[in-house]
Amino acid sequence: MEAILLVEDKPELRAMLRKALEKAGYAVDEAPDGTSAIDKVRNKRYLTVLTDLKLPGASGLDVLREARRADPMIPVILITAYGSVEDAVTAMKDGAFDFIQKPVDLEHLKLLIARAARQQELLRENLLLREEYAERYGFPRIVGEHPSMQAASQMVQRVAPTDSTVLLLGESGTGKELFARALHHLSRRKDCAFVALNCAAIPEGLVENELFGHERGAYTGAGARKIGKLELAHRGTIFLDEIGELPLAIQSKLLRVLEERRFERVGGTQAIDVDVRILVATNKNLQEAVERKTFREDLYFRISSVPITVPPLRERGDDVILLAEHFLERYRREFKKPSLEFTDASRARLRGHQWSGNVRELQNSIERAAILADTNKISAEDLQLPLPRPAAKEMPDGMLDNDFLWDGPLEEVAQRAVQHVERFKIEAALRESKWNKSRAAEQLGVSYKTLLHKIRALGLEN
Repeated sequence: MEAILLVEDKPELRAMLRKALEKAGYAVDEAPDGTSAIDKVRNKRYLTVLTDLKLPGASGLDVLREARRADPMIPVILITAYGSVEDAVTAMKDGAFDFIQKPVDLEHLKLLIARAARQQELLRENLLLREEYAERYGFPRIVGEHPSMQAASQMVQRVAPTDSTVLLLGESGTGKELFARALHHLSRRKDCAFVALNCAAIPEGLVENELFGHERGAYTGAGARKIGKLELAHRGTIFLDEIGELPLAIQSKLLRVLEERRFERVGGTQAIDVDVRILVATNKNLQEAVERKTFREDLYFRISSVPITVPPLRERGDDVILLAEHFLERYRREFKKPSLEFTDASRARLRGHQWSGNVRELQNSIERAAILADTNKISAEDLQLPLPRPAAKEMPDGMLDNDFLWDGPLEEVAQRAVQHVERFKIEAALRESKWNKSRAAEQLGVSYKTLLHKIRALGLEN
């Protein structure tokens, strides 16, 4: 739990309040004046701030304003003298949580702090969609209003305070690491390390070394001890992305970590205890991998007790536009184009695209469009997205197959389509005429010579 910042210039009162708060189970930081209190709130996050209104240097009101500027959700409780109630009421209009008069009633103060702490807890439980916290602390903001995203976000909030292993499922680019970071930031481990390891990005022979580290002399070239990712994440969280790519030999070692919270470094014999929460993700079907014997069944059951599925972007409806606006706001600032906005046509193109690359593809498209736009409007052309392909029900049966390439200029796509349609029609006519070319040409309304030329061009001689 974060500490309470106690700001009081009188040493006796400060000592008495600190003792009472520590006895109630709170950690306490002290500041003897407003100036030092402001320095503290700028550099550290607090559960609440308890400050006298009258202070040397900066006043309690200055501390209130700076604390609220540093963290808009931090509750500030003011201590006032008998004649300062009016000032305290004014301070509450400026965002103070409450005030308490001198002489301080300790039981009432504990009640106020408990209420303030509860308010802080409730606010943080709903931070997944809050921009203020994201900007202040780098909190991973999950943008989305679709019911599937709301359900996933609520699941994150419920499981985050526990130490349970969570399996994040979803296609590549959906934002599984973003969810993993949200789980970490909403947990009791939020002030410790978050360490991410992509199991697919590391050569198989180096995965064990990256995860567990090695002792000096463990192999040729190991001139010094190396600390692995698990040790670096001690008391924090480790996120293993693409866990389906983990070699079988390493899977058994990871299972031991999950069950016993201990491991040995490569080349070592001493067991190392580690206090770490493990989050994993995959875009593969691990059940099928278990059946193929490429993933351990016992490890699968150990990591899959709390699965959270991150839905693909194409199934999230208008979240595409919400995300596009979110990314555009970032690039307005980065590229110094404050008036940049989407046209109606570009919004329609964004909404109609299939987004096989999910959120990652969308972000890249918005960044590219923000760079290319030469006016304050992002047009559909600036997005450089391929034109949407017709749905199967919109095409004549068998006319164009699912592999038909729709990308490219109109003339090029039209030429490919003509060749495809000609092949379809000629093959159908030849089959119907039992490969009698004269009858097929008559049926198609072309000369025999033209049909022979097209048969050769389309490679249909056989």
